[in-house]
Amino acid sequence: MLVASNRGPVSYEVREDGSLHSKRGGGGVVSGLSAIGPDAGALWVCSALSDGDREAVRRGVGEDGVLMLDIPAGVHADAYNGIANSVLWFVHHMLYQTPLEPVFDAEFRRQWASYETYNRAFAEALAGRAAPGAAVLVQDYHLTLVPGMLRELRPDLRIGHFSHTPWAPPEYFRMLPDDIAGQVLRGMLGADRLGFLTRRWADAFEACCDRFAGGLGDTRVGVHGLGADADFLRARSHQPDVAERMAALRDEIGTAADGSARRTIVRVDRTELSKNIVRGLLAYRQLLDDHPEWRDRVVHVAFAYPSRQDLAVYRDYTAEVQRLAEEINSGYGTPTWTPVVLHVKDDFARSLAAYRLADVALVNPIRDGMNLVAKEVPVVSDEGCVLVLSREAGAFEELGEDALAVNPYDVIGTAQALHEALSMGPEDRAERSKRLAASATALPPTQWFLEQLSALEEGRASEPD
Repeated sequence: MLVASNRGPVSYEVREDGSLHSKRGGGGVVSGLSAIGPDAGALWVCSALSDGDREAVRRGVGEDGVLMLDIPAGVHADAYNGIANSVLWFVHHMLYQTPLEPVFDAEFRRQWASYETYNRAFAEALAGRAAPGAAVLVQDYHLTLVPGMLRELRPDLRIGHFSHTPWAPPEYFRMLPDDIAGQVLRGMLGADRLGFLTRRWADAFEACCDRFAGGLGDTRVGVHGLGADADFLRARSHQPDVAERMAALRDEIGTAADGSARRTIVRVDRTELSKNIVRGLLAYRQLLDDHPEWRDRVVHVAFAYPSRQDLAVYRDYTAEVQRLAEEINSGYGTPTWTPVVLHVKDDFARSLAAYRLADVALVNPIRDGMNLVAKEVPVVSDEGCVLVLSREAGAFEELGEDALAVNPYDVIGTAQALHEALSMGPEDRAERSKRLAASATALPPTQWFLEQLSALEEGRASEPD
């Protein structure tokens, strides 16, 4: 079995003395692959992302079961930032400001050629290392062309592809130049089986194929809703470093003037445009305007960790998040109450501490393939939390019944949902949180991964509801 993804399970850095230091990667895919075990002969093919990664490749340093590709830095930058993150991500998350963008000009075509080169490097590496009839599981929008390229090189392989993002509806997908849209769909349809996080995204892909590619052909489509890893999260969230972060957060949150404990609205996100952090802050400000009784009695704990800061639009967005948080604090805060506690430096232990302290979890993306934070907070929250959840998150399909649903663009409606969440009684809150946690952990990473592998091997045409 082979797995292919842009980011691999390990990364390297060169220390001052010239030595290489490795760090284990995280995430659901890494957790899932670990379930296969060292005796399965699995190989993970990934890209060298940093100078340390490229140095490791040049020195021949690596881990068993990992093949890191030293794709030229310029080619990778064009493919990753120029196409994957600035075009395909924007299309599938429907993020374009269409009066100004996109512009598919000569520069786009140059970058698209790099995207093709990048995908071909993966396809050739997989073709060269796969045993006869091996299973190959390709991951995400960075590698949409790989299945088709690999099918031409190795028709004997069983090829799967999994999309961790939404899929755009035909009306938005057709924004791509016709030939490029065709390449993406034909590339995906080179797989024996395609996996999506929700039925909604799978239906959108099928609709695009019907409109622009003459249908699915022999490719099968399945749905696997990646869940939270409950055992890991619960164990990790009770480690000493998390307890230290909880104490520090409690100091930042403080107590109300009457001595009562302040309530917490928690969000944990990357400063990704689709996460809708700015409107979340606007909704919190609206809550303080509409319901002044919550002033001094609630704190918005907002973790907005930097993402894709090599792209100007992301740097600008991060700056706007910080500016708005400061504006709320200066406009509403008192010497003893900071309305927004904002942290922008990534700290997983602190995120878990915030999960445990959460009375309300705010997850309001414009559009999201799944959103694991929505699944993780109810699992970890000490007292149970109310989930305020965008109906545009993939997780809404599984969690919507026990969450408070919001239109991510409706700031007033989101403020009303926050008020309802804060006002909910402890018994109702705990019961909702219990049901949310059960739904959130229905398909943990290991099972999620093995289910896809089994479906690919069995040639199963559909999966259970």
